[in-house]
Amino acid sequence: MDSTGVFLQEMLMLYGIAVVGFFARKSGILKENANDVFTQLILYITLPALILFSLDISFSFSLVIEFFWLITMSIYVLLLSSLLAIWMRKRAKLPEKQNSVYEGLIIFGNQGFIGYAVIFIVFGNQRIIYLTMFNLCYLLLIWSYGIYLFSKNKKEMKWKSIFLNPGILSTLTGMVIFLLPVGLPDVISHGFEMIGKMTIPLSMIVVGSLIVNVKFISLLSMMKTGSLWNMAIAKLLFIPLLLIPFAALSVPSSLLVIAVIVSGMPCAPTISLYAQKYGADTSFASLGVLLTTLFCVVTIPVLYLVVELLTK
Repeated sequence: MDSTGVFLQEMLMLYGIAVVGFFARKSGILKENANDVFTQLILYITLPALILFSLDISFSFSLVIEFFWLITMSIYVLLLSSLLAIWMRKRAKLPEKQNSVYEGLIIFGNQGFIGYAVIFIVFGNQRIIYLTMFNLCYLLLIWSYGIYLFSKNKKEMKWKSIFLNPGILSTLTGMVIFLLPVGLPDVISHGFEMIGKMTIPLSMIVVGSLIVNVKFISLLSMMKTGSLWNMAIAKLLFIPLLLIPFAALSVPSSLLVIAVIVSGMPCAPTISLYAQKYGADTSFASLGVLLTTLFCVVTIPVLYLVVELLTK
């Protein structure tokens, strides 16, 4: 149980940073456009640097096998969550403008911000490479099927933006570095490390700052919406626990822990951006993101504990 205690301690530190972001935005230290600036900084500079730094390691066949397991688990959980989202959307019988939002909230988690923050702070540098591999299929899906959900028009999907977004580009570049017989010069590697590590505090400050934007009255109405609660339970607990059968296979426990925790991340803020861009229900999307972000404080440690107990 020692590892669980350490995990909880690290999680509390992360949430403490989010609280700092909340009060910084509430007090006006961070202005209204701060979230946009931080998001661009993370997506285009600090996160790609973190990915490149994490992939600057020596090639080994054992890592290739681990990558195979991670990609297999990623495809498996994304496929099941997509099918579950379609089924839940049909049963929920929501207004037209909420249908695509509902599916998107169930399928896509905040794996880029909170995901990297949690894995880095709890497991350290060496596990970021696993998360990067696990996220590869997710990135392709959210930039293709995610847009299709809202536009329902394949012409809206710019394949160039799918394959030339910062996450995919940095991952592919990192894979080339990983396969090369020599690593990056120390001065470049350390530079990527310093820039990349800023991803963690910046991500949590953004999370805390975003919560300020939701009005108390909206929060109360959210508590009465059964479909949102069903979505939150599915996203935070049911979907990540679908990976538990892999515990019976020869999947290393460290990989399973990462896959389960990352699959249980709260809903991606990207869904709110898609809703705004394509004329869907932005308020409904924001409430879904907020609800899951608030409750992941409890569910992420629960998921960690479940996997720890099953893999002992």
